[in-house]
Amino acid sequence: MSLTDTPRANRLHIGIFGKRNSGKSSLINALTRQETALVSDVAGTTADPVYKSMEIYGIGPCVFIDTAGFDDVGELGQMRVDKTKKVIDKTDIALVVFSGGDIAEEVRWIETLRGHKIPVIAVVNKADILSNTSEICAEVQRACKLNPIVVSAKDKTGIDKIRGEMIRLLPEDYEAKSITGGLADNGDLILLVMPQDIQAPKGRLILPQVQTLRDLLDKKCLVLSATTDKLDEALACLKEPPKLIITDSQVFQTVYEKKPKESKLTSFSVLFANYKGDLPYYVQSANAIDRLTEQSRVLIAEACTHAPLAEDIGREKLPRMLRKKIGENLTVNVVSGSDFPEDLSPYDLIIQCGACMFNRKYVLSRVERARAQGVPMSNYGVVIAYLSGILDKIDLNCE
Repeated sequence: MSLTDTPRANRLHIGIFGKRNSGKSSLINALTRQETALVSDVAGTTADPVYKSMEIYGIGPCVFIDTAGFDDVGELGQMRVDKTKKVIDKTDIALVVFSGGDIAEEVRWIETLRGHKIPVIAVVNKADILSNTSEICAEVQRACKLNPIVVSAKDKTGIDKIRGEMIRLLPEDYEAKSITGGLADNGDLILLVMPQDIQAPKGRLILPQVQTLRDLLDKKCLVLSATTDKLDEALACLKEPPKLIITDSQVFQTVYEKKPKESKLTSFSVLFANYKGDLPYYVQSANAIDRLTEQSRVLIAEACTHAPLAEDIGREKLPRMLRKKIGENLTVNVVSGSDFPEDLSPYDLIIQCGACMFNRKYVLSRVERARAQGVPMSNYGVVIAYLSGILDKIDLNCE
């Protein structure tokens, strides 16, 4: 898959953290060998986090996140720092940049990053102008138990060492995890049931469909696609039942009633629950639906920030299904994009979308936040299957 075809959510996220004017933007430019980030001598040039998708030899598709300096000051500066903190949840590997002076702030950030189980690379930048790099390195070693890499982003020295360390720290499951997991293999016949509605405008497929199709083609599967109204015809033209049927969750019940008994069944959303999140926790949390009352509160979290559409699954269909079971007075709140509350305690259940727009690290950070606060968290596809009474009849073995 080419650089432009790899979605940001499927790329390794590399966060660059440090004080203002420590050379974070210059370091990104040196690592990417492009003028990727805006560089200036003016402190605080980088305001909001800047995401740049790149292809790095030995790593592959990745995203560099250039952040505001965590020593920013004033009311506006604090807002920038708050946005920098939110980047932590999306970061797979962190580079913390030192450039002289007191290192207490950098040490605190490294402790925070480690608390989120993020591997950290310490970088001493500006070797072309600093005369005390050895002293800085010794101080970092004592305080953080890290061996810093000394570089000059300006002269491009030491950059290959950073690249080598990033390769060494790649997550174990990086590029190893498959969307369809053990459900599909070389030569298997797979049927995709893909309704085309207002949420998939003419000429387009939604991202989970595209990514799943690519995953199946990479596995050399035989793939047949059909809309729901053509399901009977699709099955009739096959000499044998498909090994697996993958459907849109919204038509789970319809497809289940028509599928051959030999065929396994799952949905795009359930596949992404496993690919991006914690499927066993989602399945366990679905049981919380039976404990909901009309006084309960449910939070629906969409990854997309699209304008609400008619019959939107998160804003219209799921609330309607839940209220049909629980009662019309059930409170359902919806958030989109990165607007996910820090305090989840007011909610009795959280329902996350397939999260095709988020990287796995960020989705799992939401799961951990919910688990830590004792709030059940599930997923669109899992909840729809549960409400349809077929959760125990679909295939959840994606490993």
